[in-house]
Amino acid sequence: MEHAQSQNMQSGHAHSGKAIVIGAGLGGLAAAMRLGAKGWQVTVIDRLDRPGGRGSSVSQGGHRFDLGPTIVTVPQGLRDLWAACGRDFDRDVNLVPMDPFYEIRFPDGQTFTARQDDAAMQAEVARVSPRDVKGYNRFLKDSEARYRFGYEDLGKRPMDKLWETIKVLPRFAALRADRSVYGHAAARVRDEHLRFALSFHPLFIGGDPFNVTSMYILVSHLEKAFGVHYAMGGVQAIAEAMVRVIEDQGGEVRLGVEVDELLLSQGRAAGVRLVGGAELPAAVVVSNADAGHTYDRLMRNHPRKRWTSAKLARSRWSMGLYVWYFGTKGTRRKWADVGHHSIVVGPRYRDHIRDIFLRGKLADDMSLYVHRPSVTDPSCAPDGDDTFYALSPVPHLGIDKATDWQTHSETYRAKMLKVLEERLLPGLSDHITESLVFTPETFRDRYLSPFGSGFSIEPRILQSAWFRPHNKSEEVPGLYLAGAGTHPGAGVPGVIGSAEVLAQQVPDAPHRPRAAAPRPLPLAAE
Repeated sequence: MEHAQSQNMQSGHAHSGKAIVIGAGLGGLAAAMRLGAKGWQVTVIDRLDRPGGRGSSVSQGGHRFDLGPTIVTVPQGLRDLWAACGRDFDRDVNLVPMDPFYEIRFPDGQTFTARQDDAAMQAEVARVSPRDVKGYNRFLKDSEARYRFGYEDLGKRPMDKLWETIKVLPRFAALRADRSVYGHAAARVRDEHLRFALSFHPLFIGGDPFNVTSMYILVSHLEKAFGVHYAMGGVQAIAEAMVRVIEDQGGEVRLGVEVDELLLSQGRAAGVRLVGGAELPAAVVVSNADAGHTYDRLMRNHPRKRWTSAKLARSRWSMGLYVWYFGTKGTRRKWADVGHHSIVVGPRYRDHIRDIFLRGKLADDMSLYVHRPSVTDPSCAPDGDDTFYALSPVPHLGIDKATDWQTHSETYRAKMLKVLEERLLPGLSDHITESLVFTPETFRDRYLSPFGSGFSIEPRILQSAWFRPHNKSEEVPGLYLAGAGTHPGAGVPGVIGSAEVLAQQVPDAPHRPRAAAPRPLPLAAE
């Protein structure tokens, strides 16, 4: 087969400057921008009808539903990406700082509101638990130390050599990387409300707070140092701006097209075969598809030494997500105490997380993340109306084999509606006009995510850094990985960072042309 592919791919100098990126998620688009800046002629291929992958959107009944990530926590990562391409991010995208970041509502009536202002946060901690102010401040110092090491150092360089991990083990030990995120929060504060507020963040990148390494408490420093931002027009607006940059570099983004297989020639990645049989040659291939899909499906006809089907099946995958997107009529001035981001905490924390990650049990109770972008960005809903989504973590399909989402989805949505009406949005039933639901099966079928997981491989310590699928594939030369399933991990900063890491490993294009001047773009919409 390899010999036949070699003939079909017409190996030689004709395709030496071409690169293909599989998937137009944020990681794939960022990789395409980085490669374009290095002189490669890039073609991005995605099976969806809009760019952005999990950060894309769906329009329905006058509502724009942002499907995945809703916030930007490290704008500098995007600014650096644009600068590498000779562009100004803030001319192309309008970021709005959030204040407050979010409000957490606990079942006993207690609340916790997160803000960037240090004095406001000190006062909020003192209001909830005066005895924990000192411990909270220690936690913030711990968070900053982990940010300096884990994000600014390890997260920005390749980790494809085992020695790179071995030589930092003493630093891991000094920072108590063996302790979980929740364990570290519990060591610093005694109030359970604060323990939740300081430990739930790994859920936003697919991790179990009771088992994920405490290195991930760095998120608290990210929020404090950089703030939390919303892109006007949603994350979809960021993706569309990325496409404009790629096209100005001479690249192409092809939507509604699916890659079926990676092609090899003389033991190297040499292009892709599309569903339907067409072949596209390239000297470099970047896969922004889930790492599991890349190795288990796209490389199904090629031997794999490390990421075999058996190893992928044994890996721990992030939880699944049940997301209800809904629009409401005439509610813009209703629920005045409900802001852009709310977290409605269920009656159990540790046991609920165990149900999701370890037992594979769909629980009767739930905790919800509720996104209400229309309070910041009126363009996402008709005048006077609201756009929402409510997200509930659930077990992925590989661990929960008892739930048939085809039949259970509406039952679960009714439970979610009841929680929302009782805890956050009274009278919601009377105002709903549009409704759309994503289950783990949707993530499996729409995003080709193994087991319908929401964030690819779970970021446990032995599934991070060298232990994670590498940005420079260890299976075949010429193949690179971007996105949540590779280093440094999930989340908008992580997937944008994955492109920065792989760009350090992809050489400049041969006969690199002089960069073309960017076409003038209007200022980002106010």
